[in-house]
Amino acid sequence: MRDNHKIFESWPIPRALTELALPMIFGQLIILIYNLADTFFIGRTNNPLMVAGVSLLLPVFNISISFANLFGVGGGTLISRLMGAGRDNEANKVSAFCFYMAILSAGIFALSMYVFMEPILRLLGASDDTLIFAKQYTFCVIVIGGLPTILSMTLSNFLRSTGYAKQAGFGVSMGGIINIFLDPLFMFVILPSGYEVLGAGIATMLSNVIIFSYFLITIYKLRHAGIISLSIRNIKASGRNIYSVFAVGVPAAVAVTLFDVTYIIIDKLVSGYGDIPLAAVGIVLKAERLPLNVGIGLCMGMMPLAGYNYSSGNFARMREAVNFSRLVGLAFSFVSVALYEIFAGDIMRIFIEDVQTVELGTHFLRARTLATPFMFICFHLVNFFQAVGHGDKALFLGASRWVVFNIPLLFVMNYIFGMYGIVWTQVVADILMVIVSIITYKKFEAGINLVG
Repeated sequence: MRDNHKIFESWPIPRALTELALPMIFGQLIILIYNLADTFFIGRTNNPLMVAGVSLLLPVFNISISFANLFGVGGGTLISRLMGAGRDNEANKVSAFCFYMAILSAGIFALSMYVFMEPILRLLGASDDTLIFAKQYTFCVIVIGGLPTILSMTLSNFLRSTGYAKQAGFGVSMGGIINIFLDPLFMFVILPSGYEVLGAGIATMLSNVIIFSYFLITIYKLRHAGIISLSIRNIKASGRNIYSVFAVGVPAAVAVTLFDVTYIIIDKLVSGYGDIPLAAVGIVLKAERLPLNVGIGLCMGMMPLAGYNYSSGNFARMREAVNFSRLVGLAFSFVSVALYEIFAGDIMRIFIEDVQTVELGTHFLRARTLATPFMFICFHLVNFFQAVGHGDKALFLGASRWVVFNIPLLFVMNYIFGMYGIVWTQVVADILMVIVSIITYKKFEAGINLVG
């Protein structure tokens, strides 16, 4: 077995970050592609109502990510810190506890969506014309596919946190590629015309089942490493470690939930201007995610590196990992902004040819992507605090970003500037949040200097 501890302890930071982050970046890009694939193929129908119906599910899907973060990020970051402290046996018990808690939460979430599906979709802004499409997609992706989706993301976090980023990235990528091939098969070949949304939902659900199966097999093959365990016999983690899981996992879940609430508010506010603007925003909220997903993959590589070295007391190496990953992420963000400003219209036309939807979406996309560098700094520092076990600081930054700045500004700017004020909110909110984030990090770093 390869000694994964060497990645965290002795490899040069650029090499270690590349080893840990590159598979996750690639996996995140595939996730982006297969999330966009549904919108792309549904857009081939040139039916804005179908696009709007599917777009409504994005906030609900993000809730499933919050459950995965609760036990995947909460457990995964703790596993990295336990490895750094030389406590691999405790990491073994933490992984088993988090796996079975993820099963429980995923089951409750899927059942709740089945029972309350229609009122929830109505609350999100579904009209009489879009409700049938939203229900078809929700049943496949959340009610049936919720369990394998949440468990796949949880197990991916475990693998990444123990240094098996290639296996984690491959699993996510494989599922995305399968989904891309299954989409047109179910939408345009197997099912009749008018059932394209149902076909996209079935394809996504099946791909998530395949991803989950792969992760189960991979972890079984790595069982000799003695770090990740899915055995129910090891479910009894210590009270202190359970607290640590929730101390980081709850803020991580809350951050995604608040992000989700923001998307719900955006959909609700925009739906008041009609189904065409809602379809345009639905495409924009997915099309804008390229730099965000790359940044997420980069942070996924940074987190176990920072957490391991923080736990082992190697603060200089921890800082190097944080600073280098931030520099790479910002460079990519600025390049992305330039490309989006130039090609916004072309990007919209990839998904739909409806002239009004493309025109609105082009303006929306150019406005929202200006926030990209500021957004990266915000979630980079939140992920850092999650990695080192300071869930309180991660919660403060995550809650401040959405509750203090973003959500109130959505209502204020909608009231003052109307529909265009909604899409400009992200830039204003994240500029303000960057100031708060940097101040918080500098105070934490000063404390590290005193200890070191």
